[in-house]
Amino acid sequence: MRSKSRFMRSLTSDIQLYTALIDQTPIVVFIGTELVGSGVIEDITEASVAVKGERYMREVCTFKYAG
Repeated sequence: MRSKSRFMRSLTSDIQLYTALIDQTPIVVFIGTELVGSGVIEDITEASVAVKGERYMREVCTFKYAG
């Protein structure tokens, strides 16, 4: 059992993003402080992350665990 909640922690590494993809972990996507998307990761490339059919640029977005 995990002692620390992942809620709203940033996914900062490739391994965290790919683990969220495999586990179908809900995430939220921010540009600055604005929430711009949420859902499960559908695809990851070097430049972007796809969530619900939308591509979010990794360079400008912050990805966080939603739950």
